[in-house]
Amino acid sequence: MKHEWKKSEKQFYLPKNKPELINVPKFKFYTIEGKGNPNNDSFAEYIGVLYSLSYGIKMSPKKGIEPKGYFDYTVYPLEGIWDISEKAKKSYNGTINKDDLIFKLMIRQPDFVENDFALQILEHTKKKKPHDLLDKVNFEEIIEGDCVQMLHLGSYDNEPESFKLMDKFADNYNYKRKTMTHKEIYLSDARKVSPDKLKTVLRFNIEEK
Repeated sequence: MKHEWKKSEKQFYLPKNKPELINVPKFKFYTIEGKGNPNNDSFAEYIGVLYSLSYGIKMSPKKGIEPKGYFDYTVYPLEGIWDISEKAKKSYNGTINKDDLIFKLMIRQPDFVENDFALQILEHTKKKKPHDLLDKVNFEEIIEGDCVQMLHLGSYDNEPESFKLMDKFADNYNYKRKTMTHKEIYLSDARKVSPDKLKTVLRFNIEEK
């Protein structure tokens, strides 16, 4: 049976549009880091590289390189961890210049993907679909741990409204944010969906006060 993350892993990817507590265990990801305005054309290149690798793993049986334990599945959604540059933090006044953004984009991979196979697919992709950004890709295991998350509906520019709700929710449970970085999980394709209909999971790490 095909593994559908929208059905079997709703707690991580389909929360309600109100804050909630969640513990996120260790997952495996292809990751890539960069900086700059996500509205620039170059940003799409980062996304394209991650998807080329993710579909390389999904389609690996057709290439005759099926890994042990392979099962059919739906490719996981794009995720991103966002911060601002150290220089921007020194003059931060509550408003963010998107050119100052620092990002780490990632796409989760199924549990059957081990490090050696992930690197094999990376090398295979470099030969078949060469791109300079492939040299910046890493394969990582990441544990997020205790977090607050919620589904944000609407434009990315309106996310501060949801973060205010999340901060208040955390405070009510005697938690605070560990850092000002946060994660976004993109459930909508911004190229095909109007800003007011975008669905994005927002998440940040917490610790007790």
